[in-house]
Amino acid sequence: MVYLDNAATTYPKPRNVYAVWSHAITAYGANPGRAGHALAQATGEAVFLSRSRCGEFFGAEPENTVFTLNCTHALNTAIKGLAHDGAHYVLSDIEHNAVIRPVHALTSEGADYTLFETSPDAEQTVWNAERAIRPQTVALVCTAAGNVTGQRLPVKELADLCRRKRICFICDAAQGAGVLPLDLRDGINIICAAGHKGLYGPMGTGLMLTDGKFPLKPLTEGGTGSASESLEQPEFLPDRFESGTINTPGAIALGAGVEFVKTRTAEKILSHEMSLCRGFCAALRQIPDVTVYSEIDEKPELYAPVVSFNIKGVPSTEAAAALSRLGFYMRGGLHCAPLAHRKLGTLDSGTVRFSPSVFTTPEDVARLVWWLKNRQWQ
Repeated sequence: MVYLDNAATTYPKPRNVYAVWSHAITAYGANPGRAGHALAQATGEAVFLSRSRCGEFFGAEPENTVFTLNCTHALNTAIKGLAHDGAHYVLSDIEHNAVIRPVHALTSEGADYTLFETSPDAEQTVWNAERAIRPQTVALVCTAAGNVTGQRLPVKELADLCRRKRICFICDAAQGAGVLPLDLRDGINIICAAGHKGLYGPMGTGLMLTDGKFPLKPLTEGGTGSASESLEQPEFLPDRFESGTINTPGAIALGAGVEFVKTRTAEKILSHEMSLCRGFCAALRQIPDVTVYSEIDEKPELYAPVVSFNIKGVPSTEAAAALSRLGFYMRGGLHCAPLAHRKLGTLDSGTVRFSPSVFTTPEDVARLVWWLKNRQWQ
């Protein structure tokens, strides 16, 4: 098996994540923050340690580091937390459904949104975004890197734009966390991240990290273990956004995933994955009837480590299924990102997506190229 669907979720996980995850399930069985007995306190301390590690990684204070179910949950919390009648949002034209769907849903409640065109030229992208901003704009929401082609957006420049316009900048870090430099101290107001992708945590984990400059309404209300005498949701973080019992073993194991990335360093992980993508992309160009939707081999600075391609005359889902039977696991279709595929011109066909991880080897990629080149996938 050669697993190359890491843009959906990384697999395998580092050994320390499996070990911490297993230990948390067996050793931390109490509910953190819900009791004063020793086991609940020990569980709470383990969760706080993980919260601190995750927050430090993105330049956030521990209390401003909120555990969520996934990146989609984090994005819904941030986006809808700013909503009001007449609110306007600015989004890029390559956004995942985790961004466009919650914003579009708000139009039934009086909100509105504008898409801005992304470009390989950072200045042009920022200019396009600025032109989309209105007096009613409450937030600019965009991905750090697209999940179809890996196209990177100029996050720091967009953060500067939002600071000048005094609007909130929400960054979808689903594909960027763990490989790209994303930090609240660079001007991003809210980072939403998937725990199970580049941070190498378990599925069912995510993060919303905020600098606290833009107060948010909670997406859900309920028990937090704090201020229980009040009928109002607590104002302080993280309790305001963590109603009910969190995924305690997952949250603790996510901290182990972040420690793994910190030890390896995001820079080295990115270098490794980009090297594989660049070699794969260059090899695909030599294969007749294969279309590559990337220039990652020629302009690596514009991309995160993801490559999409198609084989002439073969629907992407069929190609992915055929390769799966050979032991190469990749995803075909629209990748929950119809905006990006509309921009590529692949809305009808989708693409096959190649996304390596820190554990992918050059030999894995060479085997896939051989099968594609010799048409042994058919």
